[in-house]
Amino acid sequence: MRVLHVHRMRGIGGSERHLLTLLPALAERGLDVAFVGLDDPAWNPVDFYGALRVPALRIPAPRDLDPLLLARLVARTKADVVHTHLVHADVYGGLAATLRGARLVSTKHNDDPFRAGPFRHVERGLARLSDRIVTITDALRAFTIARVGIPAAKVETIHYGMDDLPEPWGENPPDDVPEGGRVLLAVSRLTRQKGIDVAVRALASLPDDTVLVVLSSTQEERETLELLGRELGVARRLHLLGRVPDVAAWLRRASVLVHPARWEGFGLGVLEAMLAGLPVVASNVSSLPELVVDGETGFLVRPDDPSALALGIARALEDGERLGAAGRERARSEFSVAAMADRTAALYERL
Repeated sequence: MRVLHVHRMRGIGGSERHLLTLLPALAERGLDVAFVGLDDPAWNPVDFYGALRVPALRIPAPRDLDPLLLARLVARTKADVVHTHLVHADVYGGLAATLRGARLVSTKHNDDPFRAGPFRHVERGLARLSDRIVTITDALRAFTIARVGIPAAKVETIHYGMDDLPEPWGENPPDDVPEGGRVLLAVSRLTRQKGIDVAVRALASLPDDTVLVVLSSTQEERETLELLGRELGVARRLHLLGRVPDVAAWLRRASVLVHPARWEGFGLGVLEAMLAGLPVVASNVSSLPELVVDGETGFLVRPDDPSALALGIARALEDGERLGAAGRERARSEFSVAAMADRTAALYERL
């Protein structure tokens, strides 16, 4: 069976990292797997393609609306199943699959509020082309059915899976994070969704030996967060390091992972932290209660509440060893690569 996965390439976030794990696992199960990247020329995806372990076809995609892109993709779509990820791939990959008579699967990776707005009518139309909609958590499945309006019979959950911490693609550069400080680590994009501003406000009420280190693939709110840090008097304890080549090294250096998201499709950084034996303090929203067991592997707190986040962090710092060990066990037992790949391959076989 030949399967093509299609994704618009604009950076390396959760969905891209998911594909780097899923695609080789599917190939190991005997599927003929390939990847089609719709490459935005504003970003150099060399790191992604360098880590990809299946054949790849790269198609330039400089514009959101591009009939020529559809024509190119149709000409290259020779597959039994086309599996799309996020909106651009849903549009172009979905139409190409339909025109070529392939089965169509679409994975939904987030519960961004825009999906429940006027765009839901577009998504419902695209869903009619799909044979199956995959959601990465049960919370996202409920959102897709209730808020977007996709028929329940078409939607099933397949959790992300991960067995190991991310492999480094280089050595981290020198940093000015003080040795001996207690590191609160956040691994997320610098967008309002991820709530890093809430973590900065929480930092102001925590002891001076705690520092907040943020690893991010995007920099949208960097200046805003730096200004907030100066206003709160914590600028010297706030370290926005951008994208680093060795995330695992920071997971080993940290004391707690903080994830104060306002909404979240999955939270791959949370799963990485659990595998590393780190306690997690996260917002009690969306998918996060499916990962973090409150009081057992970390703490869930109210979103948009710096005081609640600070209290959760203080409690996690006091009991980090117990919480981290329980989180590692949960990650290994509930979110394995084998379970993710087996369920995905079984879905293709049913279609």
